[in-house]
Amino acid sequence: MSENSSFGTISGSAIGPLATSPNLVLSRASSTGTENAKIEKSAKDFESILLGNWLQQAEQSFASLPGGDDEGADSGKEQFQSMAMQSLGTSMTAAGGIGIAKMISKQLHKAEDARVALAARTHLLHTK
Repeated sequence: MSENSSFGTISGSAIGPLATSPNLVLSRASSTGTENAKIEKSAKDFESILLGNWLQQAEQSFASLPGGDDEGADSGKEQFQSMAMQSLGTSMTAAGGIGIAKMISKQLHKAEDARVALAARTHLLHTK
């Protein structure tokens, strides 16, 4: 009987953090949406830059082959090609890319979830 009575009595300090928890969850939910958008944008930006650089290197490699466009090139050609390759990389990423943004996004979401869980546990420990 005494075991049940001690089980039934929970100290107010243990219930306190649970009572404020919905407000904490709601504030995190709004910031999580912002964090998700930042993660998605960062992953897509990274893939765009990576694809643009790969395309630019490929263009330079093919231009150095015999019969390439290297002869008679003007001084602004490299700059315009660089911008064109970056734009092409951005367009490729917007159309679905090659999957790098999805992989990066998945890993960043895992890291963010772990950070939020740690912050919640820390908050609960400090409020006890």
